[in-house]
Amino acid sequence: MKAKSSNNGLRRELGFFSAFLLVVASMVGTGIFTTSGFIVQELENAQAMLLCWVIGGIFALCGALCYGELGAMFPRAGGEYVFLRESFGKGMAFLSGWISLIVGFSAPIAAASIAFATYSLRALSVYSGVDAGIPLFGADLLTVSPVTILATITIVAFSLVHYQSLFLGSRAQNALTVFKVIFVLGFVASGLCFGAGSTANLSQQLDLKVVVSGRFAISLIFVSFAYSGWNAATYLGAEVKNPGRNFPLSLFSATLFVMFAYLLVNITYVYALPRPEMSGVIEVGAKAAVSLFGVRAASLFSGAIAICILSVIGAMILTGPRVYYAMARDRVFFSLFGKLSARHNTPGHSILLQAVLAIFMVVTTAFDALLLYVGFTLSLFAMLTVVGVVWLRVREPSLARPYKTFGFPLTPAVFILGNLWIIYVAIKIKPIVSLCGLATIGIGALAYQYFKRC
Repeated sequence: MKAKSSNNGLRRELGFFSAFLLVVASMVGTGIFTTSGFIVQELENAQAMLLCWVIGGIFALCGALCYGELGAMFPRAGGEYVFLRESFGKGMAFLSGWISLIVGFSAPIAAASIAFATYSLRALSVYSGVDAGIPLFGADLLTVSPVTILATITIVAFSLVHYQSLFLGSRAQNALTVFKVIFVLGFVASGLCFGAGSTANLSQQLDLKVVVSGRFAISLIFVSFAYSGWNAATYLGAEVKNPGRNFPLSLFSATLFVMFAYLLVNITYVYALPRPEMSGVIEVGAKAAVSLFGVRAASLFSGAIAICILSVIGAMILTGPRVYYAMARDRVFFSLFGKLSARHNTPGHSILLQAVLAIFMVVTTAFDALLLYVGFTLSLFAMLTVVGVVWLRVREPSLARPYKTFGFPLTPAVFILGNLWIIYVAIKIKPIVSLCGLATIGIGALAYQYFKRC
């Protein structure tokens, strides 16, 4: 095994700042504006909810440190696909790529695009109800509405931007992410300093019994969804400059930044809303804004969230195709998706494939079922990837490592054990979700046998 770089025609154009912003963009999305209400409902304790965000952040930091070692060792396009291929072979790598294609990128892009359209239309006070549907067996096969139309246009527009060039796509991505960071920090600062909240909401005593319960582990699944994206830069491994330095530095610094930002945002939520008013609320961010600044803030806040979600959509459309491109280059996927555009030097066919799948999920609403098990499957493969860090240390101790995981072996142990706990509780409490994830992996195994024989 050799740890040499192989770009396969891709150019190293992204510096540390772009890699840092890509990770931030991938992490800060709809999760932080929607999941806290469900966590409070699950735990019935605001302090436990804040602790849950801290522990979830620690898990993400441990994962980022481990991925930094792998990214520096194997700076190629594909992220987890490449890491699992080097650790456990093409079969495991293919399953990771298969999961990325279906539930890792296409489904979240569809969901985020619908969320963007919903918030945008609400900010503009435009009716967003269903206008038309094509029935099949008593249900609508296709749904056409202002939301689905705007969501589809958004996917097409961003796919075209990232098809044109990495330079253009990354600059648009950076601008949206800078806006997102300013908005989140502005919301926290103005809310805590000038908002009509109450410090009494923060005084509820922490119940330690809740922290060691299954409910806490289930809440960590919500938190893990909000933190997902801490590994985003690794998918562009062949396009990041000085990967031995920029991979570990961008992954860790961006994850640490987002961890503190998430904690501050959730403190602002608790400051704005008493626990009963926050419990079970989907649009907890919008409700907190109304409580802090008044009803007039609702439209402004919805519009700002819509712009923030654009950054998430752009980040996923940028990173996902690199996985399918790497799979095709390894001849475990259709060769068409391993080709670069001659004019733009981007994986155009892979970008198109992802866009078609995401749009299909938008107009059929199939993404709802996919999102039920996305957290379970992605946590499983992230854990296996970190196991690969330990395995490579044992099997290939002489392999060149420009960066070694800080705190090894404690760091990977925390990540692996934490995710094992979450997966165990998910299987125990949410068996149908787990079975759906395992079924998807099983279908992927069959697909791999097909490509292996071709």
